[in-house]
Amino acid sequence: MTTDARQLKQEICDVGLRLYQRGLVAGSDGNITTRLTEEQVLCTPTMLCKGLMKPEDICVVDMEGNQLAGVRKRTSEVLLHLEIMKARPDVQSVIHCHAPHATAFAISGKPVPRAVMPETEFFFGEIPTAAYETPGTAAFARTILPYVERTNVCLLANHGTVTYAESLELAYNYTEILDAYCRILLLSQPLGPPVKLPADKCRELEALRLSAGLAPPKVVAGGTDQEDRGK
Repeated sequence: MTTDARQLKQEICDVGLRLYQRGLVAGSDGNITTRLTEEQVLCTPTMLCKGLMKPEDICVVDMEGNQLAGVRKRTSEVLLHLEIMKARPDVQSVIHCHAPHATAFAISGKPVPRAVMPETEFFFGEIPTAAYETPGTAAFARTILPYVERTNVCLLANHGTVTYAESLELAYNYTEILDAYCRILLLSQPLGPPVKLPADKCRELEALRLSAGLAPPKVVAGGTDQEDRGK
């Protein structure tokens, strides 16, 4: 095993522990992937608490999900991660978990409101919800495809969240930010509907997101197409 592979496996374990400590996963919930090479991906194993993982537990799969290495069986939901990586060559890491506050929206069928907080508009813009399919299946993996090229975060109906980015750290940060935002929205509900940000201020935040390189490459290339961004 190369030094890079060892380091990446340790980083996956570190992020798994952070997810567990923050209550973003429970039991053996969730899965994490990081590209090892163009054709190989490191992924977490099935049925193991993300807070207890060791580097030797991490599996290696090819881009079709075939396990190439690892003493444990790879997660069945790696197919979702691979679909994202195939559609987005810029994505290096993917995190799926059951972040409780964001998942509350995912099980309610209600969309996550936009234009409420500047940080969320800056980092995400649209937060879509993919249709439900049985986890671990090819059909489940394909539910992300309508959204993967226009956003870096997505809710999975009746299931959880998935975030993806050019680094594992950024994908993790997206998960934290998404769940914290949803928690604030839920806490504010007794106070009434949130006051929305002005449209011109949202456009400013969108421009900042583009200039910071936080938008998916195809969205950047497409300019300011509001239909592609989810108005």
